[in-house]
Amino acid sequence: MKKYLLSGVAALGLLAAGAASAADLPSRKGPVVAPVYVPAFTWTGFYVGANAGYGWGNVNANGFANVGDLDGFVGGGQVGYNYQIGQFVIGAEADFQGADLSSGDNLGLLNVKTEWYGTVRARAGVAFDRFLVYATGGWAYGNVKTSFPGLFGPFALNTDRTHTGGFAVGGGVEYAFTNNLIGGVEYMYVDLGEKNIATLPGNKVGTDFSVVRARLSYKF
Repeated sequence: MKKYLLSGVAALGLLAAGAASAADLPSRKGPVVAPVYVPAFTWTGFYVGANAGYGWGNVNANGFANVGDLDGFVGGGQVGYNYQIGQFVIGAEADFQGADLSSGDNLGLLNVKTEWYGTVRARAGVAFDRFLVYATGGWAYGNVKTSFPGLFGPFALNTDRTHTGGFAVGGGVEYAFTNNLIGGVEYMYVDLGEKNIATLPGNKVGTDFSVVRARLSYKF
């Protein structure tokens, strides 16, 4: 009996020694790699960009709308800043546009053209990760050229006034293709208001028009 007990104790000792030796061997497992977290996209930041589109609208004279139709190409650039709070995005933007918006009344007595305009606007929207839906509105200014070829023949009476009392409202959608490159489509209604024609005091002419444009911006 004693012989069997000594044999069992010896076997237990050998097992314990083997386990200790195995614990001392180097591990075959690789180093623990910390998880990589991709930062969530944010709309916060400054941006600059360009846009191009089409405009159409009306010529207004002395308070009467639609004296003539107005349409043509528009294109220019924008600069702005967005700030994101949770899912909401607020910001400000200024743009300056070259335009070829020209019009003439049905009788050929009055021709009106807007060759440039600009806006300074607030923006507010809701972000769905890289997708943004927003509304915008603010101040608008621009030039309105008038001529009266039907009244004065080859000696057409021309005037070029800068209108500074207008407004612009609209909205759009944008998508961030990368952390820096943002594309979008925007609709805007612009009313430059009426202003006295320099050569014909007491007569006012203005334009209002809608614009649909594609835009591309780079966010810093």
